[in-house]
Amino acid sequence: MAMIDAKDVLNIGHHPLDTLFKPRAVAVVGATERYGSVGRTLLKNLISSPFGGAVYPVNTSKSQVLGISTFKSIAACPTKVDVVIVILPAKSVPGLVQECVDCGVQHAIIISAGFREVGPEGEALEEQVKAIAAKGGLRIVGPNCLGLMSPISGFNATFANLMPKPGSVAFVSQSGAMITSVLDWSVGQKVGFSAVISVGAMMDVDFSDFIEYLANDENTKSIVLYMETIGNARQFLSAAREASLSKPIVVIKGGKTDAAAQAAASHTGSLTGSDAVLDAAFKRAGVLRVEDIADVFEMADVLSKQPLANGRRMAILTNAGGPGVLACDALVKNGGVLAELEPSTIEKLNKVLPAAWSHGNPIDILGDATARTYENSLAILAEDKNCDGYLVVLTPQAMTAPTDCATALKKYATSTGKPVLSSWMGGPDVEAGAQALREAGIPCYKYPDMACRTFNYMNEYRSNLESNYERIDMHSRLDELHGAREEASKLINGIRKTGRTLMTEAESKQLLKLYGLPVTACEVAQSPKEAGVAAEKIGFPVVVKLNSTTITHKFDVGGVKLNLRSKSEVEKAFTEMKESVSRLASPEGFEGVTVQPMISMKGHEIILGSSLDPQLGPVVLFGMGGSLVEVFKDSALGLPPLNANLATKMLHQTKIYEALKGVRGMKGVDTDKLKEVMVRFSVMVVDHPEIMECDINPLIASPDGILSLDSRVLLHPPEMKALPQPAIRPYPYQYVKSHEFAGSKITIRPILHEDEESMKTFYSQASWPTGCNTTSLVHEGGSKPTVDRDHLIRTCFTDFDRSIVLVVESMEGGKKTIWGVGRVSKEHMSKDMIIALQVLPKYAKKGLGRLLAQSLLQAATAEGAAKVKALLNVGNTSALTFVKSLGFVLNRTSDENIVQVSIPIKAQAKL
Repeated sequence: MAMIDAKDVLNIGHHPLDTLFKPRAVAVVGATERYGSVGRTLLKNLISSPFGGAVYPVNTSKSQVLGISTFKSIAACPTKVDVVIVILPAKSVPGLVQECVDCGVQHAIIISAGFREVGPEGEALEEQVKAIAAKGGLRIVGPNCLGLMSPISGFNATFANLMPKPGSVAFVSQSGAMITSVLDWSVGQKVGFSAVISVGAMMDVDFSDFIEYLANDENTKSIVLYMETIGNARQFLSAAREASLSKPIVVIKGGKTDAAAQAAASHTGSLTGSDAVLDAAFKRAGVLRVEDIADVFEMADVLSKQPLANGRRMAILTNAGGPGVLACDALVKNGGVLAELEPSTIEKLNKVLPAAWSHGNPIDILGDATARTYENSLAILAEDKNCDGYLVVLTPQAMTAPTDCATALKKYATSTGKPVLSSWMGGPDVEAGAQALREAGIPCYKYPDMACRTFNYMNEYRSNLESNYERIDMHSRLDELHGAREEASKLINGIRKTGRTLMTEAESKQLLKLYGLPVTACEVAQSPKEAGVAAEKIGFPVVVKLNSTTITHKFDVGGVKLNLRSKSEVEKAFTEMKESVSRLASPEGFEGVTVQPMISMKGHEIILGSSLDPQLGPVVLFGMGGSLVEVFKDSALGLPPLNANLATKMLHQTKIYEALKGVRGMKGVDTDKLKEVMVRFSVMVVDHPEIMECDINPLIASPDGILSLDSRVLLHPPEMKALPQPAIRPYPYQYVKSHEFAGSKITIRPILHEDEESMKTFYSQASWPTGCNTTSLVHEGGSKPTVDRDHLIRTCFTDFDRSIVLVVESMEGGKKTIWGVGRVSKEHMSKDMIIALQVLPKYAKKGLGRLLAQSLLQAATAEGAAKVKALLNVGNTSALTFVKSLGFVLNRTSDENIVQVSIPIKAQAKL
């Protein structure tokens, strides 16, 4: 049985923002004839660039503006208005927004400033506008924005000076001035746009909404963002992760320095957060961040035309040695690798090149190289498995024809399956050839170092994309961590109920131990005698540390005594510590001591910690630890939850990683064990949002093992109810349920990325009745269709913020198999969810589909859905009969072959 949607479940039907870009009627409130005004410029832009819709100026004091009859209000406009453009003082906006709601307007673009960015009064005004709009279902772009334009349709709802030519790049910017500058630049560069959007202060519609829309826009091949603040971080990352599967996203973000961050905050009225954390977030979302404005559109264009490299190895083909050497420097300096040519490649090149060629990489084919020489050389290099990409460099020489050489290389634009970049160095003599390469889809640069920078950016983008397909392997630890989570919650909640926020070291180590993190033994003692007894129990030598619920840094108050070798030394240390703490801090700060073994294990001191970012929530830090952690600042950041691959990337970003692998005859550390510690730590942080900060410092890593010597956990105060959530939603344990079915034990649970192979098997056994959408299926030689990798990625690597995908898992012959799969996905900018499910034919009539549907509807309820629906082909009769039995209502659509089915969440009781 297959209840599969008629359209891709993630891209179903009409998008709510369609009418924003393709309105039938637009009202301009604040239209005026005053020269130099925003109202005049914006109205003139709308009427000067026909888009197929009506334009209604709204002005209470003028009968005409620019020769067009005006209207006193939105209600007075002759037809229903889709989009209202607001150019009024901020204090007048709430009333106008209420009028929009009353008239059923779908979208408002608020050009006006004077809201959150001006202070408390403006913030209160903004909240008022948001409340009115939300109640009436009105979506707002802005405020404090330039507007938006769609060059392809001709819609220009901005006060910019020009409309760019149509193209395939969508530009979304938080700065209106950045847009006007880029538009001016685009004229000379002949760059076209599919959309240009000024998001302003993002009161409502934000980056995530536009990314989601543009990801499904067939005219957009790549998305460029200028960002000052990320907005809703979780929604942004969710949208970006999904969109980057189909088209590149390139971002340049202001606010990298402290001064710039303050300027951005005053501009947008929002916190900017840590720039290093944002870097980690972009990488996790598959987004490419560039540093210079000049690189933004270049990378957007290149990524939409050239294939990605599978690695960092580049072959440089040149007719001059000097440029080849400089290109090599630029490549290696920023992470690229000079490819080592295969012996067979050198043999083949020997047959077509003069004897004096370089016989290595860079491949210097000498100054008299002809078009045929270039063509033959690149053809040979294209077959070299050691090369991941190519740079072809030409300098103008008397014997070399730049245009002929370019023409000879045009066929290699995409035929190699690897990126091909070029650099035609010079001026007018090479321009025609350079243009021929660009028109063929081969990027051409004035200088080879610019091409190498592009290649390295492409590799960074590829690395970021890989992060999209990685999720923590929770399945092997599911049962183990379930008990840990409950025990840890009891510990944390008990401490918060007392009003405390600082966990003692003993409590911190108890928490870490519950998650399987390696910690030293730790005994609490309230008297010298108890300390001595504890030391004897542990075994000498020992360490005595301050036990305190108020003092964080023990060393500062004499709260650490090392290498104590007898009971008397321990008792003496207790007394001395009590006196020292009372004198340097307070008597109340001394609450006994902890006694721990003195660890002689020699190794590297690591810090593993977590803290909160104001925009992105919990962040995990890994790096060089010890007392000089702030001095060396050798660390990497990541967003939890981590998995082994993400932990590996964090390791590779630090300098200490080289030491961990083993140096100067020292054995290396078990990095797999270290990664597991990092993953478990990240799970702990995600499981307990009550944790504000957590440090394990030092975490000793040696060939003999890994051990936490000291830890500190700071909790949010008990009065704080709205706890920060991770930017990436963790695995939703709450949907894991066990059932008895047909005499077998089955588990219905959210999908895991490790299910990919099982899902391949499932789809190979599934039925595909008439009427099902099979656009993602691969048909080979008339054989049974199989699902392509893209579909598997979207299913197995689902973003739980967007879709809850459940599988029915059973043990058959000691092997885990999947009997069914289903999903409920959030509809674009709506509280409704879309449902689709499929079970193996042999279980279809035994009630498994109904059990899975019930689980999906329960998940939809928990996710806050108002209604669950689907679009089905009329030919899928088995699915139509099934949904009727569940209580779904059938409604015909404008397409006679499609039926919409829906069920209010409250009606699911029928199941």
